[in-house]
Amino acid sequence: MGWFGKSSTPDPTSRHDRQQCWESRDAYFACLDRAQVVKPGDEGGACRDTLKTYEQNCAKSWIDYFNKRRVLAEQQKGVLAQAANQANAYKSS
Repeated sequence: MGWFGKSSTPDPTSRHDRQQCWESRDAYFACLDRAQVVKPGDEGGACRDTLKTYEQNCAKSWIDYFNKRRVLAEQQKGVLAQAANQANAYKSS
């Protein structure tokens, strides 16, 4: 804890801080989905408020991890869809 109240860095060992981080991440990612943006940071000013809350509530290392996972998950959807299409084509031949 800082001199004047809550520390500026979220405490990853605090259940409350983790929950706040996840909620702000979910709100930011929902905004990105509405803006049809996959990669965080590419939305311009569309999600400014939710991004600010996300950055306040989450440690930088967590933000980096969550953002990378979002992009990887989206890429994985394409790979899995392609594999399913190939499997279906193989079954029907």
